[in-house]
Amino acid sequence: MIQSKKKWSVQTISQEQAEEFAKTLQVDVLVAKLLLARGIDTELAAKEFLEMDASSVHDPFLFSDMQGAVERIHTALERNEKILVYGDYDADGITSVTVLMETLTSLGATVSFKIPNRFEDGYGPSERLFRLAHEEGVSLLITVDNGISGVSQIAIAKELGMDVILTDHHEAGEVIPNADFIIHPHLEENYPFSDLAGVGVSFKLAQALLGRIPEEYLYLVAIGTIADLVPLQGENRYFVKRGLELMHTKPTEAIRALASVSGVELSDINEETVGFAFGPRINAVGRLGSADPGVHLFRSDSKEEAALYAKFLQDKNKERQSIVKSITDEAVAQVETGPLPSVLVVAQEDWNPGILGIVASRLVEKYTRPAIVLGIDLEKRIAKGSARSIEGFHLYQEIAKNRDIVPHFGGHPMAAGMTMSLDDLDEFVARMQAQGDEVLTQDHFIPRLTVDIPVELSEINVQSIESAAKLGPYGMGFAKPVYAVKGVEVKSFRKIGASSNHAKLEVTKDGHTLDVIGFYQGELVDQLAPMTSLTIAGDLQINEWNGRKKPQLMLEDAMSSDWQLFDVRGIRQLYRWLNQVPQGDAHYVAFHEETIAAYQDQLPERIVKSSELEPKHSSVVLLDMPAHEQQLDEIVTKSEWSRIFAHFFTPSEAFFDGLPSRDQFKWYYGFLMSKEKFALKEQGAQLARHKGWSEQTINFMSKVFFELDFVRIDNGHLVVNKESERRALTEAPSYQQQQQRIELEQVLLYAPYRELKQWFDAKRQHRS
Repeated sequence: MIQSKKKWSVQTISQEQAEEFAKTLQVDVLVAKLLLARGIDTELAAKEFLEMDASSVHDPFLFSDMQGAVERIHTALERNEKILVYGDYDADGITSVTVLMETLTSLGATVSFKIPNRFEDGYGPSERLFRLAHEEGVSLLITVDNGISGVSQIAIAKELGMDVILTDHHEAGEVIPNADFIIHPHLEENYPFSDLAGVGVSFKLAQALLGRIPEEYLYLVAIGTIADLVPLQGENRYFVKRGLELMHTKPTEAIRALASVSGVELSDINEETVGFAFGPRINAVGRLGSADPGVHLFRSDSKEEAALYAKFLQDKNKERQSIVKSITDEAVAQVETGPLPSVLVVAQEDWNPGILGIVASRLVEKYTRPAIVLGIDLEKRIAKGSARSIEGFHLYQEIAKNRDIVPHFGGHPMAAGMTMSLDDLDEFVARMQAQGDEVLTQDHFIPRLTVDIPVELSEINVQSIESAAKLGPYGMGFAKPVYAVKGVEVKSFRKIGASSNHAKLEVTKDGHTLDVIGFYQGELVDQLAPMTSLTIAGDLQINEWNGRKKPQLMLEDAMSSDWQLFDVRGIRQLYRWLNQVPQGDAHYVAFHEETIAAYQDQLPERIVKSSELEPKHSSVVLLDMPAHEQQLDEIVTKSEWSRIFAHFFTPSEAFFDGLPSRDQFKWYYGFLMSKEKFALKEQGAQLARHKGWSEQTINFMSKVFFELDFVRIDNGHLVVNKESERRALTEAPSYQQQQQRIELEQVLLYAPYRELKQWFDAKRQHRS
């Protein structure tokens, strides 16, 4: 039995319905199943989804303040006023700044930008930077991807005489800043889509200013939207889909440079490339210092300049990775000093606040609990950091309950940042853990796996996977599909990778096969035995090697209700297979005292004799050969074992000793008849050498003759009993035992794995 690591939620789609829908849409059945699983169940809805185009983009003037904002910007253009675009230091903020800088520059504006340094200015609006902007003559301030939490800072900007256009998408507090114009999808009643990223809101302002959909900026919108993990639905879906297409067909120098340092071909750029290759590199500069180089990269006109900035981002990302590992190790050490609380809060001096969000994510992945990671500044007496959450714990709302001790915070249901006085840290920890205890149950701490559709192995091929890929882009709100395949047989399995920490399987069903790759799931191999029936879940991909394409499944999780037979026959070195035996959950069983004496010092648990076994574990290790089949029957029928380890050591093998032939018995009996008496002990070995037999053969035939009363023992000599009745050799108990032992060894020691498994299966079925 193999337990799943996650709690599965599996949707079931009618095969008949899927086939009918596929016929209507003229698509692959796999695609039809996926559309139905995502609630796209009518022909009209499917066509709108599959044929999404620029008509999906809404009128920006549906924002109630958009007209006023555009008029104010045009006034600034006419008066040649200085405009400042004020952004955020992550990928969403950097792309937001770039979109608006490019737009305003194209309109002839006198425009500059500022991005706060998280170490000097913290998150969001900065009074210092606003005062500096005023000194520089800025009269119009436009915030992008931030501003909604800057009530006091924007009030100061207004006092200084600057007009403020606020564009943002983050959670709004109870008090809204007194900006002149606010463009925020969550605060808007008229705008039909509320899940825009910061760059999406910036793009809407650009669209309104230019009077058209500025496609040349959609690659920036795609990057910011993916990196900020907003739902890929509605407008966002079109922005990302079209933006990715443009990265393929009209890549800017910045995209070429980013692809180069990331080791990605332009033709291979997709949402995963952006999320896991481009995004971390763009974010790295703002995590470790000034985010300005990110904007300079995207605004680069020359190949050389773009390459220079891309290399800078690459170097910063490597530095960031090293710091993340170090802090994560320290955070894990803190967490594991005691019992796991419902909400993890860790804090330490000198932790770089720029990467604490990543560390929090790592803790969430490891422990499936909300995690808050804070860096302590003893000089300023503050604790500052980031948090990440799990489903069921609305991070922003839970932190908001502590406004009295957390004066500065912002974020989403799943992510947040905050700053508080060090004096309030202990109180904050106590409150958050109490809130977690109130909201969360043990069920929340089990990782979830949503399986979109169960499929048959016969439905998986290169064409169906390529068709399903066209339903992308995938991301938040439209996650990459997870498929489950039930009842596949494990054909082969092994560990791969330099550290042997990945798993590679080949599974089969009804003549079809599929390769399965499980990254960081090498331990699964230790749980597998041949012929195991598995249900597997994961992402279907295409593996292309030397021009040949093959389907493969990237494993998310696996489970099996099958019992498993581990064949360790003949492996005398116990260390070679003991690591497969579940520690603390196995009985080590022997049928002979000699085995206990030979093996006990090499095993982690006490060996029990078969007659003493009282099952309380799920696994049993059969160390040696039973004397007869009934002994094994008693073991098998005592428990519904999940795992049986078959070692079956025997010091001598009856199968190879065999039974003497009838001619051998006949000759030996004639030999004894010719002798008045025969000293077996003194002369048996000599006779064996003379005939080319083993000494055991002579002893065995002598014992059979004695049991049949063909001979008697007289003062240690064999003497033929000439008055004995004629009897068959098979009547002798020794003959029967040897015959049974040979047959048992033939099954237990020498049968192929499949036959041995079937033999145990029959025993288990008989038990039930």
